[in-house]
Amino acid sequence: MRIISGKYKGRHFDIPKNFKARPTTDFAKENLFNILLNYIDFEETTALDMFSGTGSISLELISRGCPSVTSVEMDAQHFAHLKRCATTLKEEEWHLVRDDAFRFIRRCSESYDLIFADPPYALKGLPEIPGLVMSGNMLKPGGIFIFEHGKDNDFSQHPDFFRHISYGSVNFSFFKREKQE
Repeated sequence: MRIISGKYKGRHFDIPKNFKARPTTDFAKENLFNILLNYIDFEETTALDMFSGTGSISLELISRGCPSVTSVEMDAQHFAHLKRCATTLKEEEWHLVRDDAFRFIRRCSESYDLIFADPPYALKGLPEIPGLVMSGNMLKPGGIFIFEHGKDNDFSQHPDFFRHISYGSVNFSFFKREKQE
């Protein structure tokens, strides 16, 4: 896994061979971050990465200068990998949380400018995640929630949905919390 841009551009992190997570492809990740450049200033963005897996998205956010990145991962092996990456980089703004994402959503008292979630595509309860995230106060006004999912899901009828893009089998649905006037 490599970091595409920012202060750690080109840096590689080896993923254990028996890793169960499906990382976002470099092609999809690069295009996603190119799109995000139109919506956010990374250096002013607090971010949450749920179902962090390999940490690919978190590492990209840190590399691009986000002042605070929180990664939530339940799997022990994946969490250990995230800890190794965090130890290597010594980034104080990277906060690791070992927890079930659904439990984290229910208990979360923080608000973020950007939330990214990449659950296993076959996860029971996957279709509920956008509603859970958007119904609470996890996302700051004006914030963006990006949900990676398989091709069999369609969130275009969700009231906060504003964009969908796909790269092969990788689909991203974008949701936005409107700023209150």
